[in-house]
Amino acid sequence: MELISSHQANKNPNTSTQLTQPSPSRYENQKRRDWNTFCQYLRNHRPPLSLPSCSGAHVLEFLRYLDQFGKTKVHHQNCAFFGLPNPPAPCPCPLRQAWGSLDALIGRLRAAYEENGGPPEANPFGSRAVRLFLREVRDFQSKARGVSYEKKRKRVNRLKTQTQPPLALQQQQPQQGESMMVNYSGATV
Repeated sequence: MELISSHQANKNPNTSTQLTQPSPSRYENQKRRDWNTFCQYLRNHRPPLSLPSCSGAHVLEFLRYLDQFGKTKVHHQNCAFFGLPNPPAPCPCPLRQAWGSLDALIGRLRAAYEENGGPPEANPFGSRAVRLFLREVRDFQSKARGVSYEKKRKRVNRLKTQTQPPLALQQQQPQQGESMMVNYSGATV
């Protein structure tokens, strides 16, 4: 009976001694899907394009093509809700791909291009035209939707800084006639 149990245990795939590959991460799966979508776009392009002949202009065409599947309302400049983050009523302005989605997509495709044998110096996803396009989309969408994409500055708790200076400042004693701000910010006062 024991012999049968151990023999059946060896047939169980969960207890086999073979090492299984870990499943790809969510990022890797998305990168693969994005890469397949872009390659499909190149095949369907008229005339069909090969990957080595792909340029930044073709990437821009692809991004404009994707705009039709967007879910982000981007107001026209003459729309009454231009610049309002939460418009009070519906409007006929188009739905577009959000800047953050496009930026992440380009990052994944840029990595996938190099993983699939493309030379980094010829990567169309890192071209100047694509970078400028993304910057323009970001700036326009931030104005149209009233959403700021500026980096938020870290707020320093003033109460802490007034009662107890940082340890580095406590240990460094200023030279004769030298301001404490020289050591703190690198600027002279």
